[in-house]
Amino acid sequence: MKDAAIVMTAANRVNLPVGLYFIATPIGTARDITLRALDILASADVLAAEDTRSLRRLMDIHGIALEGRPMVAYHDHSGDGARAKLLGALKDGKSVAYASEAGTPLIADPGYQLGRAAREEGYLVTAAPGPSAAIAALTISGLPSDSFFFAGFAPNATGQRQTFFRAFVDVPGTLIFYESPNRVAKSIKDMATVFGADRKAVIARELTKKFEEVLSGSLRDLSDMLATRKLKGEIVVLVARGERDAFTDSDLEDLLKTELKTLSVKDAVASVMQETGVARRKIYQMALQLGNDA
Repeated sequence: MKDAAIVMTAANRVNLPVGLYFIATPIGTARDITLRALDILASADVLAAEDTRSLRRLMDIHGIALEGRPMVAYHDHSGDGARAKLLGALKDGKSVAYASEAGTPLIADPGYQLGRAAREEGYLVTAAPGPSAAIAALTISGLPSDSFFFAGFAPNATGQRQTFFRAFVDVPGTLIFYESPNRVAKSIKDMATVFGADRKAVIARELTKKFEEVLSGSLRDLSDMLATRKLKGEIVVLVARGERDAFTDSDLEDLLKTELKTLSVKDAVASVMQETGVARRKIYQMALQLGNDA
């Protein structure tokens, strides 16, 4: 249903200076869009979108007429041609609006090369901020939000995925990942291996949509749950920062000495890492030193 109060046509467009306007679009509920974003969509000379069909639906919902304006598909597979076309529009003195399929442009979405190229050419590059699945999930997760790190999507292969996660073990803040429903169970299992099974985590899915759901617990708890349940929809995974200060070097040495009595170095390191959440590299180096001392 169109809202008559915000129907935009040529008669009430705003005057946009020449430039590139990044527009955040709803991640679910269509009304989660700013009035400024609607103004830009109604007024830009050229429209570009990661998914032109999604943008047309959004414009229809809010009563924004295309009125003959060009709409260019700009995504990971559109190549240099689409970018050249949009830069050409800027050179012709036109305003260009770019919208991601859902959420904030450039946050795990294409657009980086376009924005950088426009800025290097000296054009105005600005944003109409708004919805972001990462920030929405962090807001309702119950995990600390004073410091956080967005890491995007992990690789597909198990080995590469675990290596990817290890790079964030020592980050002093909440970790935020995007994940697909087909891989989330494997990713949570790998996170438990790398970050420690007792690390607190949250799975937020279908944010702002009818079946929005937030699941929380330890990585072990979530992994056990996903062993018997298939999740659907868009998924954000958040992992709490590690409690590094709870274990001194002396504590780690004592734990290692106990584990090394019955386990190989590799297995002892893995066991202590899961129990403490301390980075594997530190524990491994400590285990090697214990061996040299012995």
